[in-house]
Amino acid sequence: MRILVTGATGVIGRRAVPLLTAAGHTVTGVARSERKAALLREMGADPIEVDLFDPAEVRTAVAGHEAVVNLATKIPSPYRAARRSAWSETERIRREVSRHLVDAALEAGAGRFVQESIAFIYPDRGHAWIGEDVPLDPPPLGRANEAAEAQARRFTEDGGTGVVLRFGQFYAWDSTHTRYMRRMARLRLPALPGPRFAYASSIAADDAAAAVVAALDAPAGTWNVTDDRPLTRGEFHRALAETLGVRPPLTTGSLPLGLSGNLRFYLRSQRVSNRRFKQATGWSPRHPDAAAGWRAMVADHEGG
Repeated sequence: MRILVTGATGVIGRRAVPLLTAAGHTVTGVARSERKAALLREMGADPIEVDLFDPAEVRTAVAGHEAVVNLATKIPSPYRAARRSAWSETERIRREVSRHLVDAALEAGAGRFVQESIAFIYPDRGHAWIGEDVPLDPPPLGRANEAAEAQARRFTEDGGTGVVLRFGQFYAWDSTHTRYMRRMARLRLPALPGPRFAYASSIAADDAAAAVVAALDAPAGTWNVTDDRPLTRGEFHRALAETLGVRPPLTTGSLPLGLSGNLRFYLRSQRVSNRRFKQATGWSPRHPDAAAGWRAMVADHEGG
């Protein structure tokens, strides 16, 4: 299959592209610099430079491809994430780029469109499991994800196979957010704010990349892509401290009551289930939970 991948040099993209080429697919990856273009060539993909906000350029790039995988995003660093302005480009990517890509994919006669999304747009469900049928309750900064998901559904309604992957929180050694978590843990500060008994659903970046490949054979629809066993924040902080050889956080990481909008979103308990995606595709994460995934990741990079 000939596939166009946006976000091809991001945390998930640079893991998904080699898996796609290894599976025998011909991959074109969007790159915005010669350095990134060279990286894609090393991974066996053909680089292309595209202004994803320009519908005409997007149509030209998509022409001739049988599938489009949209992994384009620009999540701000944890140090800037509390600012509304830091999310403006991410919101624009979700709303505009997804629409341009679906328009182009339909015009090109592509059969499949895969859209990255996030699991954090579910409501707080306490200890209850969250499946794909649970109604969404996104914070203000998560509403653009609904727009992107709607584009994938439009692709299906117009005769293609639109697939939405709602990922848990990524962890990867080369991720800015993972580096931030390691730093917080070594300072004995909570890497994940919120009540200690609240669940947080994660996914290793390598497992997320494998899910992208599996999505090429998934039925149309929306799928949760998370670890098998979401951890409570208390479990996560204890496991992270043990993995890094430090003591657990001095505080629980709870935020003051009365917060609104985006900050209150961080307090939610979300025990997201991956059961349906596993059953539909045969995909399964290598690590059952973030504790095992972090141990393996740190051992690989620190020799522990």
